[in-house]
Amino acid sequence: MSEDATNDEEYGLRYHHGFGNHFESEAYPSALPKGRNNPRIVPQGLYTEQLSGTAFTAPRNENRRVWFYRMQPSVVGTKSGFVACGVDGNEECTTAVNEATMRLSGTFGGADWYSDMKLDPNPMRWGPTPLPSSNSSVNFLEGIQTLLGSGDPTSKAGIGVYVYAFNADMSGENRSTTADWHTYNSDGDFLIVPQQSGLWIQTEIGRMAVSPREFCVIPRGVVFTVNILKTNEGESEKFARGYMLEIFRGHFQLPELGPIGSNGLANARDFLHPTAHFEADDAIKNTACVIINKFGQHL
Repeated sequence: MSEDATNDEEYGLRYHHGFGNHFESEAYPSALPKGRNNPRIVPQGLYTEQLSGTAFTAPRNENRRVWFYRMQPSVVGTKSGFVACGVDGNEECTTAVNEATMRLSGTFGGADWYSDMKLDPNPMRWGPTPLPSSNSSVNFLEGIQTLLGSGDPTSKAGIGVYVYAFNADMSGENRSTTADWHTYNSDGDFLIVPQQSGLWIQTEIGRMAVSPREFCVIPRGVVFTVNILKTNEGESEKFARGYMLEIFRGHFQLPELGPIGSNGLANARDFLHPTAHFEADDAIKNTACVIINKFGQHL
């Protein structure tokens, strides 16, 4: 378990070092239980939840999980059912939910994995991803387009490759909708590579500032939201564009060294992991929120 951390002075963030390590961090002093993960009485009156990244029976060296200590259970304020995107409004849903479902296509990345994906032996190349027009408002989730893929997320085999281009935030003061948008992926892990303009990504594990020439990984099941990264002057770029890779089975791993020796390729210490954070501003944390789930390549 690493206790060392790196400060990102430019964006006011703090990171742990390591890849596949075990970390602990707390956003409020003495919030973490000592000596156990799930005590009967949790410090600070918090609620214990666990997010499993593997089967709970997986061997120790493969087992992945996160213990959260939340201000309120994650199910508070949510409905027990899902509403498909790309359909007419539902009378049982709020205005914010209906707005989100109408703005989004029912399929992730605008492509049906089973009818739109075709094998093609011809060599291909792609130009830059078209940017949204200046008179339209497109956020990260709306701006994702499927480029290619293989396998099937429902059988936990294969990958998906996507591009994104957007000009509006999913959450915060500059959002273009009546509610903040958040999302999580039930199909696999995302690897996001910014090409133009950085990304400000807030997850339930912590916050990240990801600039071009960097990439980030969002594990399966983790709720997150994506905004355009602001510059030192406090202003954000007018658009962001980049690439995404999704794996449907397992998690990303560092390549083995083998014959090349003990050094080379990626070093585990070069990877950064966000530290715990909670929103203390009542005006922000009480904002209406819509959570969109990617499940079987559908939203």
